[in-house]
Amino acid sequence: MTDLPPPPPTDPDKVARQRHFAIGLFRLSGAFIVMFGFLAIMQRFDWVQGNRAKAFGAIMVVTGLFQFVIVPRLLLALFRQRPPQ
Repeated sequence: MTDLPPPPPTDPDKVARQRHFAIGLFRLSGAFIVMFGFLAIMQRFDWVQGNRAKAFGAIMVVTGLFQFVIVPRLLLALFRQRPPQ
């Protein structure tokens, strides 16, 4: 049979840094999506104008706020359930 060697031990500090980086990345991308949505609402893009720009921008702002506020909390709850092994 194929006996696999045991996995190397994980460093809890390294895992914590990776998780912190992931949460920060989600927050940063959410902030950029919100800014993009506000630019669309102000009709700064030629490819979307009028009422479509306002609807598109509002959707982007709501999506960005969700990613900025809710997703990091969901990740934190997930990370608390599964400590590094």
